[in-house]
Amino acid sequence: MTHTAKVVLVTGASSGIGEATARRLAADGHRVFLGARRTGRLEELAERIDAEGGAAVCRRLDVTDAADVRAFVSAAREHWGRVDVMVNNAGVMPLSPLAALKVDEWDRMIDVNVRGVLHGIAAALPVMREQGGGHFVNIASVGAYEVVPTSAVYSATKFAVRALSEGLRQESAGDIRVSVVSPGVTESELADSISDPRAREDMKAYRSVAVPASAIADAVAFAVSRPAGVDVNEIVVRPAASAQ
Repeated sequence: MTHTAKVVLVTGASSGIGEATARRLAADGHRVFLGARRTGRLEELAERIDAEGGAAVCRRLDVTDAADVRAFVSAAREHWGRVDVMVNNAGVMPLSPLAALKVDEWDRMIDVNVRGVLHGIAAALPVMREQGGGHFVNIASVGAYEVVPTSAVYSATKFAVRALSEGLRQESAGDIRVSVVSPGVTESELADSISDPRAREDMKAYRSVAVPASAIADAVAFAVSRPAGVDVNEIVVRPAASAQ
Protein backbone atom coordinates (compact mmCIF):
# COMPACT_ATOMS: atom_id res chain seq x y z
CA MET A 1 0.00 0.00 0.00
CA THR A 2 1.41 3.40 -0.98
CA HIS A 3 1.28 6.68 0.91
CA THR A 4 -1.33 7.87 -1.61
CA ALA A 5 -3.69 4.98 -0.85
CA LYS A 6 -7.34 6.00 -0.73
CA VAL A 7 -10.54 4.37 0.42
CA VAL A 8 -12.62 3.83 -2.72
CA LEU A 9 -16.24 2.71 -2.80
CA VAL A 10 -17.48 1.08 -6.02
CA THR A 11 -21.14 0.37 -6.77
CA GLY A 12 -22.14 -2.22 -9.34
CA ALA A 13 -18.84 -3.95 -8.62
CA SER A 14 -19.85 -7.55 -9.33
CA SER A 15 -19.06 -7.46 -13.07
CA GLY A 16 -17.99 -5.40 -16.06
CA ILE A 17 -16.67 -1.89 -15.49
CA GLY A 18 -17.26 -2.05 -11.74
CA GLU A 19 -15.27 -5.25 -11.33
CA ALA A 20 -12.46 -4.01 -13.57
CA THR A 21 -12.32 -0.71 -11.70
CA ALA A 22 -12.14 -2.44 -8.33
CA ARG A 23 -9.30 -4.67 -9.49
CA ARG A 24 -7.35 -1.81 -11.06
CA LEU A 25 -7.67 0.50 -8.07
CA ALA A 26 -6.78 -2.28 -5.65
CA ALA A 27 -3.71 -3.06 -7.76
CA ASP A 28 -2.78 0.63 -7.49
CA GLY A 29 -2.73 0.27 -3.70
CA HIS A 30 -6.13 1.67 -2.83
CA ARG A 31 -8.48 0.04 -0.32
CA VAL A 32 -11.73 -0.86 -2.04
CA PHE A 33 -15.20 -1.33 -0.61
CA LEU A 34 -17.42 -3.14 -3.09
CA GLY A 35 -21.18 -3.11 -3.47
CA ALA A 36 -23.68 -4.90 -5.72
CA ARG A 37 -26.73 -7.11 -5.42
CA ARG A 38 -24.96 -10.35 -6.39
CA THR A 39 -23.13 -11.17 -3.20
CA GLY A 40 -21.61 -14.41 -4.50
CA ARG A 41 -19.75 -12.59 -7.23
CA LEU A 42 -18.76 -9.80 -4.85
CA GLU A 43 -17.27 -12.23 -2.37
CA GLU A 44 -15.33 -13.99 -5.12
CA LEU A 45 -13.97 -10.66 -6.34
CA ALA A 46 -12.96 -9.53 -2.86
CA GLU A 47 -11.19 -12.84 -2.27
CA ARG A 48 -9.38 -12.54 -5.62
CA ILE A 49 -8.22 -9.02 -4.81
CA ASP A 50 -6.99 -10.11 -1.39
CA ALA A 51 -5.15 -13.07 -2.96
CA GLU A 52 -3.46 -10.67 -5.37
CA GLY A 53 -2.17 -8.58 -2.47
CA GLY A 54 -4.90 -5.95 -2.44
CA ALA A 55 -7.34 -4.89 0.25
CA ALA A 56 -11.06 -5.39 -0.44
CA VAL A 57 -14.26 -5.67 1.56
CA CYS A 58 -17.73 -6.19 0.11
CA ARG A 59 -21.34 -5.65 1.11
CA ARG A 60 -24.62 -6.31 -0.65
CA LEU A 61 -26.00 -3.09 -2.10
CA ASP A 62 -29.16 -1.97 -3.88
CA VAL A 63 -28.53 1.56 -5.13
CA THR A 64 -32.24 2.19 -5.63
CA ASP A 65 -32.68 2.05 -1.84
CA ALA A 66 -31.41 5.29 -0.29
CA ALA A 67 -31.19 3.76 3.19
CA ASP A 68 -29.16 0.84 1.85
CA VAL A 69 -26.70 3.23 0.18
CA ARG A 70 -26.34 5.19 3.41
CA ALA A 71 -25.64 1.93 5.25
CA PHE A 72 -23.09 0.97 2.59
CA VAL A 73 -21.18 4.24 2.98
CA SER A 74 -21.39 4.03 6.78
CA ALA A 75 -20.04 0.48 6.73
CA ALA A 76 -17.12 1.53 4.55
CA ARG A 77 -16.31 4.43 6.85
CA GLU A 78 -16.55 2.22 9.92
CA HIS A 79 -14.25 -0.38 8.36
CA TRP A 80 -11.63 1.86 6.75
CA GLY A 81 -12.03 5.05 8.78
CA ARG A 82 -12.91 7.40 5.91
CA VAL A 83 -14.40 7.65 2.40
CA ASP A 84 -12.10 9.23 -0.19
CA VAL A 85 -13.68 8.23 -3.50
CA MET A 86 -17.22 7.20 -4.45
CA VAL A 87 -17.46 5.49 -7.83
CA ASN A 88 -21.14 5.57 -8.83
CA ASN A 89 -21.00 2.85 -11.45
CA ALA A 90 -24.19 0.78 -11.09
CA GLY A 91 -26.35 1.05 -14.20
CA VAL A 92 -28.79 -0.73 -16.49
CA MET A 93 -29.41 -0.35 -20.22
CA PRO A 94 -32.62 -2.04 -21.50
CA LEU A 95 -32.79 -0.13 -24.80
CA SER A 96 -36.05 -0.01 -26.75
CA PRO A 97 -38.02 2.33 -29.02
CA LEU A 98 -40.31 4.66 -27.12
CA ALA A 99 -43.25 3.25 -29.06
CA ALA A 100 -42.63 -0.13 -27.44
CA LEU A 101 -43.94 1.48 -24.23
CA LYS A 102 -41.71 -0.52 -21.90
CA VAL A 103 -42.60 1.67 -18.95
CA ASP A 104 -41.30 -0.76 -16.34
CA GLU A 105 -37.90 -0.70 -18.03
CA TRP A 106 -37.96 3.11 -18.20
CA ASP A 107 -38.68 3.23 -14.48
CA ARG A 108 -35.85 0.78 -13.75
CA MET A 109 -33.36 2.91 -15.69
CA ILE A 110 -34.44 6.04 -13.84
CA ASP A 111 -34.24 4.25 -10.49
CA VAL A 112 -30.77 2.78 -11.02
CA ASN A 113 -29.06 5.24 -13.33
CA VAL A 114 -30.35 8.50 -11.84
CA ARG A 115 -31.65 7.83 -8.34
CA GLY A 116 -28.74 5.46 -7.72
CA VAL A 117 -26.25 8.24 -8.41
CA LEU A 118 -28.24 10.70 -6.30
CA HIS A 119 -28.34 8.21 -3.44
CA GLY A 120 -24.58 7.80 -3.69
CA ILE A 121 -24.08 11.55 -3.56
CA ALA A 122 -26.49 11.98 -0.66
CA ALA A 123 -24.76 9.26 1.36
CA ALA A 124 -21.13 10.16 0.71
CA LEU A 125 -21.17 13.96 0.40
CA PRO A 126 -21.73 14.71 4.12
CA VAL A 127 -18.91 12.31 5.03
CA MET A 128 -16.53 13.91 2.54
CA ARG A 129 -17.45 17.40 3.71
CA GLU A 130 -16.88 16.43 7.34
CA GLN A 131 -13.45 14.97 6.61
CA GLY A 132 -12.43 17.94 4.44
CA GLY A 133 -12.46 16.46 0.96
CA GLY A 134 -13.39 13.64 -1.36
CA HIS A 135 -13.94 12.63 -4.96
CA PHE A 136 -16.99 11.42 -6.88
CA VAL A 137 -16.44 9.45 -10.07
CA ASN A 138 -19.76 9.02 -11.87
CA ILE A 139 -19.93 6.57 -14.75
CA ALA A 140 -22.07 7.98 -17.56
CA SER A 141 -21.89 6.92 -21.23
CA VAL A 142 -21.44 8.28 -24.72
CA GLY A 143 -25.23 8.23 -24.43
CA ALA A 144 -24.78 11.31 -22.24
CA TYR A 145 -23.72 13.21 -25.38
CA GLU A 146 -25.93 11.73 -28.09
CA VAL A 147 -29.29 10.09 -28.70
CA VAL A 148 -29.91 7.31 -31.22
CA PRO A 149 -33.03 5.26 -31.95
CA THR A 150 -33.88 3.01 -28.94
CA SER A 151 -31.64 5.03 -26.58
CA ALA A 152 -33.96 7.91 -25.67
CA VAL A 153 -34.64 6.97 -22.05
CA TYR A 154 -31.19 5.52 -21.42
CA SER A 155 -29.56 8.63 -22.88
CA ALA A 156 -31.86 10.81 -20.80
CA THR A 157 -30.61 9.11 -17.64
CA LYS A 158 -26.99 9.58 -18.68
CA PHE A 159 -27.54 13.22 -19.65
CA ALA A 160 -28.87 13.51 -16.11
CA VAL A 161 -25.70 12.00 -14.66
CA ARG A 162 -23.65 14.65 -16.48
CA ALA A 163 -25.93 17.44 -15.26
CA LEU A 164 -25.89 16.21 -11.67
CA SER A 165 -22.12 15.88 -11.78
CA GLU A 166 -21.62 19.38 -13.16
CA GLY A 167 -23.95 20.84 -10.55
CA LEU A 168 -22.13 19.01 -7.78
CA ARG A 169 -18.78 20.20 -9.13
CA GLN A 170 -19.86 23.83 -9.20
CA GLU A 171 -21.39 23.67 -5.74
CA SER A 172 -18.38 21.88 -4.23
CA ALA A 173 -15.44 23.72 -5.78
CA GLY A 174 -12.47 23.69 -3.44
CA ASP A 175 -13.04 20.51 -1.47
CA ILE A 176 -14.90 17.89 -3.52
CA ARG A 177 -13.64 16.69 -6.90
CA VAL A 178 -16.12 15.39 -9.46
CA SER A 179 -15.28 13.31 -12.53
CA VAL A 180 -17.57 11.89 -15.20
CA VAL A 181 -16.25 8.90 -17.12
CA SER A 182 -18.29 8.13 -20.23
CA PRO A 183 -17.65 4.78 -21.91
CA GLY A 184 -18.42 4.02 -25.51
CA VAL A 185 -19.30 0.43 -26.34
CA THR A 186 -17.58 -1.71 -23.72
CA GLU A 187 -17.49 -5.40 -22.92
CA SER A 188 -20.02 -5.83 -20.10
CA GLU A 189 -23.33 -7.41 -19.15
CA LEU A 190 -25.31 -4.20 -19.76
CA ALA A 191 -26.69 -5.39 -23.07
CA ASP A 192 -28.03 -8.58 -21.44
CA SER A 193 -30.93 -6.55 -20.04
CA ILE A 194 -32.22 -5.57 -23.50
CA SER A 195 -35.57 -7.28 -24.06
CA ASP A 196 -36.60 -5.47 -27.25
CA PRO A 197 -35.75 -7.64 -30.34
CA ARG A 198 -34.78 -4.73 -32.57
CA ALA A 199 -32.51 -3.18 -29.97
CA ARG A 200 -30.86 -6.53 -29.27
CA GLU A 201 -30.02 -7.00 -32.95
CA ASP A 202 -28.71 -3.46 -33.29
CA MET A 203 -26.52 -3.94 -30.24
CA LYS A 204 -24.87 -7.07 -31.68
CA ALA A 205 -23.38 -5.04 -34.52
CA TYR A 206 -22.58 -2.09 -32.26
CA ARG A 207 -20.69 -4.29 -29.81
CA SER A 208 -18.45 -5.85 -32.47
CA VAL A 209 -15.76 -3.25 -31.71
CA ALA A 210 -16.19 -3.14 -27.92
CA VAL A 211 -13.23 -2.18 -25.75
CA PRO A 212 -12.47 -4.22 -22.62
CA ALA A 213 -13.80 -3.00 -19.30
CA SER A 214 -10.19 -2.51 -18.21
CA ALA A 215 -9.96 0.47 -20.60
CA ILE A 216 -12.64 2.27 -18.58
CA ALA A 217 -11.00 1.23 -15.33
CA ASP A 218 -7.79 2.85 -16.58
CA ALA A 219 -9.67 6.12 -17.10
CA VAL A 220 -11.11 5.98 -13.58
CA ALA A 221 -7.66 5.26 -12.17
CA PHE A 222 -6.24 8.26 -14.04
CA ALA A 223 -8.86 10.61 -12.59
CA VAL A 224 -8.38 9.24 -9.08
CA SER A 225 -4.60 9.51 -9.27
CA ARG A 226 -4.41 13.24 -10.08
CA PRO A 227 -2.91 15.58 -7.45
CA ALA A 228 -5.34 17.10 -4.96
CA GLY A 229 -5.50 20.42 -6.80
CA VAL A 230 -6.38 18.83 -10.15
CA ASP A 231 -9.97 17.86 -10.99
CA VAL A 232 -10.42 15.81 -14.16
CA ASN A 233 -14.03 16.64 -14.97
CA GLU A 234 -14.90 14.52 -18.02
CA ILE A 235 -13.32 11.60 -19.85
CA VAL A 236 -14.92 9.95 -22.89
CA VAL A 237 -13.50 6.55 -23.89
CA ARG A 238 -14.50 5.08 -27.25
CA PRO A 239 -13.22 2.17 -29.34
CA ALA A 240 -10.88 3.57 -32.01
CA ALA A 241 -12.99 1.81 -34.64
CA SER A 242 -16.26 3.32 -33.47
CA ALA A 243 -17.85 6.28 -35.25
CA GLN A 244 -20.25 6.90 -32.35
